[in-house]
Amino acid sequence: MAATIGSCASPNKRFHCAKILYSGNRIEQEFKGGFVGWELHKLRLMPYLPEVKDAARKLYLRRYKPREIQAQLKLPNIRIVYYWIAKGSWDELLTDEEPLTAVSRRITLILEKVETLEKKELDELDRLLSVRERLQKQAVKPAPGTAADLPAGADGERRAPRDKSSRRDADGPGKKKPKAPKNDISHLTEVDFLDKFTSKLFGYQKELFEAKQNPLTRRIRNVLKARQTGLTYYFAGEAFMDAVLTGDNQMFLSASRAQSEIFRNYIIKFAREWFGLELTGNPIILSNGAELRFLSTNSSTAQGHHGHVYVDEYFWIRDFDKLNTLSGAMATHKKWRKTYFSTPSAVSHQAYPFWTGDAFKRGKHKKASLPFPSEAELRQGALCPDGQWRKIITIHDAIAGGCDLFDLEQLQLENSDDQFDQLYLCKFIDSTQSAFALADLERCYSDRLLWTDYDTDPKALRPFANSPVWVGYDPSRTRDDATCVVVAPPLEQGGKFRILEKYSWRGHSFTYQAAQVKKITERFNVQHIGIDITGVGYGVFDLVRDFFPRVTPIHYSLETKNTLVLKAQDTIQGRRIEWDADWNDIASAFLTIKRGATNSGQITYSASRTDATGHADIAWAVMHALANEPLNVNKKRRSRWSTLEGSHERTRTAQSPASQSAGVQLRRAGVGADQQRRRIPGRVLDQRRAGVRAARVAHGVGQAAAGQRPSRHHSALQTQHAAA
Repeated sequence: MAATIGSCASPNKRFHCAKILYSGNRIEQEFKGGFVGWELHKLRLMPYLPEVKDAARKLYLRRYKPREIQAQLKLPNIRIVYYWIAKGSWDELLTDEEPLTAVSRRITLILEKVETLEKKELDELDRLLSVRERLQKQAVKPAPGTAADLPAGADGERRAPRDKSSRRDADGPGKKKPKAPKNDISHLTEVDFLDKFTSKLFGYQKELFEAKQNPLTRRIRNVLKARQTGLTYYFAGEAFMDAVLTGDNQMFLSASRAQSEIFRNYIIKFAREWFGLELTGNPIILSNGAELRFLSTNSSTAQGHHGHVYVDEYFWIRDFDKLNTLSGAMATHKKWRKTYFSTPSAVSHQAYPFWTGDAFKRGKHKKASLPFPSEAELRQGALCPDGQWRKIITIHDAIAGGCDLFDLEQLQLENSDDQFDQLYLCKFIDSTQSAFALADLERCYSDRLLWTDYDTDPKALRPFANSPVWVGYDPSRTRDDATCVVVAPPLEQGGKFRILEKYSWRGHSFTYQAAQVKKITERFNVQHIGIDITGVGYGVFDLVRDFFPRVTPIHYSLETKNTLVLKAQDTIQGRRIEWDADWNDIASAFLTIKRGATNSGQITYSASRTDATGHADIAWAVMHALANEPLNVNKKRRSRWSTLEGSHERTRTAQSPASQSAGVQLRRAGVGADQQRRRIPGRVLDQRRAGVRAARVAHGVGQAAAGQRPSRHHSALQTQHAAA
């Protein structure tokens, strides 16, 4: 057998070669070891394992080329592959292919290679892709000919003939590409959000994310936060990420529709900037079925949905008990989460027992007697006996967590001690000494989007058309905001005021502030402007007077301040004023106004104020606008006209001749035809005068009045017919 294979100088090598022939799988190694000079074309009779031949046949049926099969199976010669193809009639096993299918199959084979592609393979791949693109465009073009030229089917419809290949490829690459689903996020993974979102969070935001992942703390998260710490931004990103990765519904509840739209704007911005997606719709429905709904608490549509619930600024939402019941119904199932976060308001708010746990402690649960964590523990985040995970995030905690967006010293200068404690240190307002009750202020919340006669677009030229407005202005003081409000007065007695717009200008001269007021007069039909002229406010007043001569100066004194507060109390307690529920700074400003007494014992009202801090600017600005309405809005003007007809005094004399004068209307009440004569100042007694006929009185009626009435020549008296 060795002699038929080849020649070798040494018999030992021929014997060794015979052993190699029977070992099959080792032949390539031995050739590399020194048998390069053999005549390899005579190795066609070399036996191969059946597994090797089966593997070659499968590759050939997948349209691999013979040389590719040789390289894949590491065969010593390509001729053995051709031998197997011819002997096994492998060509007959192949099916016919459309050009598009063949090209697509070839592209797949090249891309499945494990090793690095060579230059020639890359060039082939590039050509194949170009060819496939042209073939796909041709496949979607309609076939030539009209419907009339096509043969009719059994039902009478004209159908194009279909051959075997077209039926085989009906669902293949030649089919028209379906329309991409709306809000398609199917390609997004957790890795995408790791790079764009979770890796860029501040320390305290990462704690919130960890609490969401923890099964013990994820059910209810209750966060008391400082202003502008980025929690609305974070929870919008968290909800978007959760909706994309899990397909769960996300529900956002806010005090007003405008506030809930902040979440929607954030999510649309995330999708556009992070992944180049344009999310549309309201609610936003993703391609995986997840719904993102943005609801307001005063909307009846907030009911009937389910999902993870996010409640924003719940300490500034009225009827919190009703809201809590609604959110609990939406997140009844154990898989849903509830998240509450807000800046603090007043201890008299309905949500205060919910935060402190007093509502749970008053219950009969077996854990009601367990102690709650201290404030220091809550700042670290703690699981409480009622199952809520609570956390306090002050401005100091935010700075320590990596947030470098605050100028702490400047904020302390711009806000009073009470305001700074409430807005940035998470301290609640003690409303027991406040001149205004939080419950009354909550009843004034509304939604600007519901005001159909007002355009909320800041670029609108005439947002309130030609309807009248009143402007209140609290001028800038040292390190204090200059605040201005635009108030729509009621068009009927006892109607409601509406705060349409509010402005706050910081660190500008009185010239700039007056120019801003002038712009307001150009956009609105301003009927009243009230400006505090105490101190530096006189400069603004003097400039405003040039273009608005009817401006009303308000000089602060004890009586003036009491009048302003009394008017505001009457308006708020009577629910005669409304503002957007998103503007919680208005209610906060009114709560800081407290009742006090002067050294002489007189009652006065004031907000916390020092030379370096501010006061309740926006509250005083609102009161400057309301000052245009008198305190007594129910006072009725006395009429100088009366009618004899229907008067109880006149009906008693219905039988007298004077009753014929019922159609006469007299100026000055109490003057009748049967009344006694009285002296007219500077004139003679009426009895001395002859009978006088009343002017413009029909014949007969004048006869009844003749000789019984004062003269019409007196300036205080005049008679005229009732029909006049």
